[in-house]
Amino acid sequence: MTVTARHPGLTFLALGTLTGLTAALAGAAPTPPASAWNARTLGTATYVILDPRIEGNPNILNPEQRAGILGAMQRDSGSAIKRRYPGATVAADSGTPGAIRVTPVLVAPGALVPWAKLNARLDFDLPGGERVSLNETFGLLTLWQYQAEAANYVYGELAKRLP
Repeated sequence: MTVTARHPGLTFLALGTLTGLTAALAGAAPTPPASAWNARTLGTATYVILDPRIEGNPNILNPEQRAGILGAMQRDSGSAIKRRYPGATVAADSGTPGAIRVTPVLVAPGALVPWAKLNARLDFDLPGGERVSLNETFGLLTLWQYQAEAANYVYGELAKRLP
């Protein structure tokens, strides 16, 4: 007996359903739990801002400038998350159980020239072991316009991309 599929999409759907049913009956592995990377979970989470890092060429800055930028990264990344999620908590203790650990990172360009780009990143280590990174590239001229508020601007832009 020959069967001709009049609706190939429906045949494909039926085949997929049968295949899924067969796998379930054969004891297939359960689906992993949903990721904590959603607005509802992130909006009420506790965050710990870990020590920020400057990667790339940190030697384009003197030690005093580096210290000022690292301090601004620590402060402003936590503030940006708090602005995005007012119900969230930013804790100071890195041992806070169940906290999302956030590492602010700047990747410095090879030289301080007007056309150079700087990459900013927030690495989120979720309590379940997942790591999510948000990054964006900014022109040095744009950041220069923000002066002392440059880190606030950068991490505010990254926080807008959170779910």
